[in-house]
Amino acid sequence: MKMKSLQMASILTLVGSLIIINSCNNANNKNDYLRKVLGNLEKIKSASYFSTASTNIPGDTLVALNISVHTVEYFNPADTFMGSSFAETQQMDNIKLDIFYDGKAVTYLDWNEKTITIDSFKTHSSDYRGKAPFFNYTKSIIKYALETHDSISTDLKDFGDSLLFRLVIYADKQVVFSGKPYYIDDPNSQGDKVSRYDIWINKSDDLPYKYRNSTSWQTCKNVEFNKDKIEDFIVSKKFPSDFTITIRGQEKPVKSDLLGKVAPAWVLNDTNNNSIALEELKSKVLIIQFTGIGCGPCHASIPFLKQLVTDYREKDFEFVSIETWSKNIAVIKRYYNNNDLNYKFLMSTDDVTKNYQVNAVPVFYILDKNRVIRKIIRGYGIGATDEEIKDAINELI
Repeated sequence: MKMKSLQMASILTLVGSLIIINSCNNANNKNDYLRKVLGNLEKIKSASYFSTASTNIPGDTLVALNISVHTVEYFNPADTFMGSSFAETQQMDNIKLDIFYDGKAVTYLDWNEKTITIDSFKTHSSDYRGKAPFFNYTKSIIKYALETHDSISTDLKDFGDSLLFRLVIYADKQVVFSGKPYYIDDPNSQGDKVSRYDIWINKSDDLPYKYRNSTSWQTCKNVEFNKDKIEDFIVSKKFPSDFTITIRGQEKPVKSDLLGKVAPAWVLNDTNNNSIALEELKSKVLIIQFTGIGCGPCHASIPFLKQLVTDYREKDFEFVSIETWSKNIAVIKRYYNNNDLNYKFLMSTDDVTKNYQVNAVPVFYILDKNRVIRKIIRGYGIGATDEEIKDAINELI
């Protein structure tokens, strides 16, 4: 009996050792393949491609916005922040915004407003330079997965002609990538500190062609590698002569000619497709917020706004939020329900957004009983904006 027990113990030890060895082999094979993909990515000096970029709201899978994009990106070793330069053009008739980054500044061209905004990052407290182009982005994620000491889990699944690489990061903050990892407090995270990334890799060339993070995904097609030279990438040559140029941090304060005037009339639909007109709202004080699904500061304002509506329920006050980014009614309705909103949530039209001169969200319009716009508050900061809004209400009630 003792001999059999010893034999069984030996067998279990052997099986356990084989499992450990097999797990180690799988991990080594996975990392070897990722190093191969990383090596291929590091050979890219330039890439030109079309892609579809999609976004969803936090905690949901429905598409809130689809954008067709053409991008040319360059490896830029002179840029110690992102390590790339790029030009991105949105291929949509109603959104003609071009974005350029040359390693020194990011430039935004707004074709509707005919403005050029140059951000040289001199007013930023972080060296994070925003969303990186596709191949820089996926390279950063794979490099991080191979080198990090953070707590992570990885997986590699075979789908025949492609592989899916999955990375899950367990950290105290959200981890985002722009040439390298950045640890941030993300207002869209809703308290979830786990960061998740999926990258699909073609077996034909062992290069990524699609990625997904918690709120967005992008798929590339018609890719051409190493045909463009960074020496030919001169952002200023792309500036239309009739555009107004502004420098971030040096802008003149935004002044609206709506201040002191009666608010433009509107009739908009709510999440149940019911029409609501501005003239139907009879409260002594009315706040209209223009917002955008997927906008971090807009999302961060929700707890305060819900409490505001509760606190002023017995007052002659009403609050209305108007969505400007998404026109997908299913997405908007789920956003309303998932956030348990206790105020009217309406869908804007292009005319209403234009009439209220909304160039960025969030923006708050405080109206008196005659519907005269008495105050305009742009942006949202927890605490400071809360007090500014309450002070404006209390002055009018």
